[in-house]
Amino acid sequence: MVFIKEEIEDIKIEETFRVKHEETEEQTDLMALKEESEILKEMEEKDQYNNHHYFIAGENSSRNIAQKTGTISPFSYKLCGNRFNQKGHLEDHMKIHTEKPYTCPQCGKCFNQKGHLEDHMRIHTGEKPFTCQQCGKSFNQKGILNRHMRIHNKEKPYTCQMCVKSFNQKGVLNRHMKIHTGEKPFTYSQCGKTTAQNRNLKVHKRVNAGESPYTCPQFGKSFDQHVHLKVHTGEKPNTCQQCGKSFTRKGNLNYHMRIHTGEKPFTCLRCGKGFNQKGILNRHMRIHSGEKSYRCPQCGKSFDQHVHLKVHMKIHSGEKPYTCQQCGKSFTRKGNLNYHMKIHTGEKPFTCLRCGKGFNQKGILNRHMRIHSGEKPYTCPQCGKSFDQHVHLKVHMRIHTGEKPNTCQQCGKSFTRKRNLKYHMRIHTGESPFTCQQCGKSFNQKGNLNYHMRIHTGEKPFTCQQCGKSFNHKGILNRHMRIHTGEKPYTCLQCGNSFYQHVHLKVHMRIHTGEKPYTCQKCGKSFTRQRNLNYHMRIHTE
Repeated sequence: MVFIKEEIEDIKIEETFRVKHEETEEQTDLMALKEESEILKEMEEKDQYNNHHYFIAGENSSRNIAQKTGTISPFSYKLCGNRFNQKGHLEDHMKIHTEKPYTCPQCGKCFNQKGHLEDHMRIHTGEKPFTCQQCGKSFNQKGILNRHMRIHNKEKPYTCQMCVKSFNQKGVLNRHMKIHTGEKPFTYSQCGKTTAQNRNLKVHKRVNAGESPYTCPQFGKSFDQHVHLKVHTGEKPNTCQQCGKSFTRKGNLNYHMRIHTGEKPFTCLRCGKGFNQKGILNRHMRIHSGEKSYRCPQCGKSFDQHVHLKVHMKIHSGEKPYTCQQCGKSFTRKGNLNYHMKIHTGEKPFTCLRCGKGFNQKGILNRHMRIHSGEKPYTCPQCGKSFDQHVHLKVHMRIHTGEKPNTCQQCGKSFTRKRNLKYHMRIHTGESPFTCQQCGKSFNQKGNLNYHMRIHTGEKPFTCQQCGKSFNHKGILNRHMRIHTGEKPYTCLQCGNSFYQHVHLKVHMRIHTGEKPYTCQKCGKSFTRQRNLNYHMRIHTE
């Protein structure tokens, strides 16, 4: 659970097998046709404008002549009302509305201008006569080269009037506008699903039809998207020029670049937090809404992200596919293995700017910072106690619920925390892995060794503010404070006597139960306390 939040950024790039980003280009063999159609559309719009401008000029000229000669332009087109003084001009204009006389002999696609057909033929011939002078990349149309040059000069001439975001292609702006309008014009007739982009509809159809047109030539495995084939083959053609990291998708590289630039264009309207991906903002919004739409079919636990459910399912299956090559320890997540490897390397790249302490995870540094700020954002709804970590609140809630989910298989004793069970198991195994280098005494917990070392050093860092007495353990100071406050929180349910330490109540209860666990090995006499047995043993030794 500790690593779930930190691992999100690894998963978001490595596991994206769905089309969900408005600017991510689908890497298919039809890309050339898509680019061609967009360029041709721009050219046709330009041609129509130029023709219209030319014909209007001609028409105006005809009107000027008509004003002088008393005649009007004799050729007009009823659909648009344009008038022309020459029949040839009218015939050329009519082709825009009706006729596409130029047909590709290879694929049958039709065009209304011969130049457009010539541009199209380069797709079949593979000819790319237009080359970028900056990076050497070649293109089959000058318009595509012009559009490519905007990447180098960072030109974004198409601006959204609603959010002021800019784009280097008109088509991308058009797709972006559908976010504001909510328009989803592409509908799948079988299930009624609507999409904002036609390519998303095509992918959805393939999923429903079970169609997998992209096949690995080496292993024969088929995929419904070309990008999935790239993941399978390990191909990563998109490389970051700053750090050298490579990606299968260009869109993922674009998202990655925001790490270097610090750009966070997606802002939560409720708390003001910024994000570098829209998908991460959407997931963040579930924190505010409390939505947990992913439910475990085995135990009923719900999650706000599908990836969290996927990881959770490995608890039931026992699957731990990521293994450390140095110590053999296995993990359910790759991110957890990455964090674990830093233990072996000693790498601690995240440093606290206030005290200089280093950490191997950013999340641990964030939690550490709460020590300096005193922030405790997680509050118990029952008693009002606050905690600096959510996991601490979760464990605390078990006090109220009485839940002890971690049970010893040998003696049946249960614990609220897994680590307490781990420490308890050492009682059965006799394991004491933490040894004092000065006296050789061993302990089953590292914390106990740390406390023990204060006996040798004489360190007593916990001081009572009322009487000045110092202690080597915070718990001992807490118990001592009850002497000043008079607090006795441990009450006997049988006689009502109260005690300021739990151990005192435990010993007291033996009066009622008659339990005497400490027995003299010489005479068989039993006692309720260890110290009473110790006093008794003097009789035999004196």
